[in-house]
Amino acid sequence: MKSANEDSGAPAGHLEVTPVGAGVEIRLGTPSGELSLICTPDRARELATALGLAADEVESVRSADPVTVRADELRRGDVRDGSRAMTVDGVRADGDTVHVTWKSGAGRSWNQLYDVGAAITLRRRGRRTQ
Repeated sequence: MKSANEDSGAPAGHLEVTPVGAGVEIRLGTPSGELSLICTPDRARELATALGLAADEVESVRSADPVTVRADELRRGDVRDGSRAMTVDGVRADGDTVHVTWKSGAGRSWNQLYDVGAAITLRRRGRRTQ
């Protein structure tokens, strides 16, 4: 993977990611020099997740106004509006109760129960997956 910043007018740098033995090397090049990091595969996945969440946060700031849905209308990938990223990981309706599994930006998961008609304000709607 290679990347460069040519849109901003800033001098283009580069980002390279390559396998190295049992690890992953990440090289960042800038006009002032190059930085090389070697990560374990697990650490590289953590970095990829953090970058993905950061990109999601930036996109959500640019998105439309928050939307409010009933708890039984939540779907995987919905992001709750609030000071910290909370993403719906799973939803199950059981009568008048909705069981929601949330996942934090730090990777922690927990379950919450809601009344079917409870209003949940979302920062961003997740993509419908079937």
